[in-house]
Amino acid sequence: MSFWRPALAGAAAVLAGIGLARFAYVPLFPAMVGAGWVDGGGGGLLGAANLAGYLAGVLGGRALAARLGVRLSLDVGMALVLLSFLACALPGGLAWFVAWRGLAGLAGGLLMALTGPAVQASVAPEARGLAGGVVMAGAGSGVALVGLLVPLLLPGGLGAAWAGLGLVAGLLWLAGRPSWPNPPVVPVAASAPAVPRAVRLLLAYGLSGAGMVAPMVYLADLAVRGRGLPVAAGSLIWVLFGLGAVAGTLLGGRVAGRIGGRRALPLWLAVQVVALAAALLPWWPALLLAAPAGGFAGIGATAVTLAAAREVAGTQAGLVWVRATASYAVAQAVVAFALAALFAASGGSHAMVFGACLALSLAAFATAIARA
Repeated sequence: MSFWRPALAGAAAVLAGIGLARFAYVPLFPAMVGAGWVDGGGGGLLGAANLAGYLAGVLGGRALAARLGVRLSLDVGMALVLLSFLACALPGGLAWFVAWRGLAGLAGGLLMALTGPAVQASVAPEARGLAGGVVMAGAGSGVALVGLLVPLLLPGGLGAAWAGLGLVAGLLWLAGRPSWPNPPVVPVAASAPAVPRAVRLLLAYGLSGAGMVAPMVYLADLAVRGRGLPVAAGSLIWVLFGLGAVAGTLLGGRVAGRIGGRRALPLWLAVQVVALAAALLPWWPALLLAAPAGGFAGIGATAVTLAAAREVAGTQAGLVWVRATASYAVAQAVVAFALAALFAASGGSHAMVFGACLALSLAAFATAIARA
């Protein structure tokens, strides 16, 4: 099997599980509030529920793969993505959406935990950096695709938009499945203990995830309800986030392959700080910087961290990657629920939530550069 087949199949899985299942909600957030399906506080809660499900998927991914194998586990994740989209096409109320957005997050966490390490284990060592970048570029590609599709689908109603995105997820499943990676699975019980020098990496990556909650949940809402732009413009802002993410992941894989993931990570976190600071500026043109820079750093850091996991752990990279992804997911879930409460209590203050995430992004950068 060539390098590109498993890499592109992995990218399709990440596109569906992260680009669609996690991030399609962002440009739909203001539309759902406007249509009365949820209110602003409830909309933030749905984002938090998705992140909580993501954590569960990350933590359970290796155990599921040990029982079913990687290929069948990827099928389970893709099936859950499809099911969650079809369910969200029905306006069943806040509790209904919380449950299904949580399931979508679980599917995304499962796919993220398994895909990157499985693809890296399936290609030659010299191609692993690029392979990781290609796989993680699926997230940014999905973000950009969603930003383009949502304005086209919304005229048919929110139900049609959710169902249309589900159709796209199903097509990705059909396209990627023949080339799913299938490496030997390391049993959970045989996993090695904590890998030296991984703690600071996990902390920096987790703080990076915490700092990206505001852009990943509230960016389109900031553009539409915070800066007065139309819904279509909010979707285009999200496209810029996605294009930045594609660039950040592809370049991240290449740069990490040249200078090392641990040396590259502070560069990506510095861009994240710039993105959050730009989002706080009161003029809407600042979003033209904040959106692509946020995608570049916030999604691109995944490719950099995946490479760093391989550096510190070698054949145990899958374990370190799961721990890193879990650290990211825990931080995002906790912060997402806190920001949902803050957003509701402050009457929908975008400045409060983006300001909090700027502080967390600065902490992530400080942690990364403090590494001895």
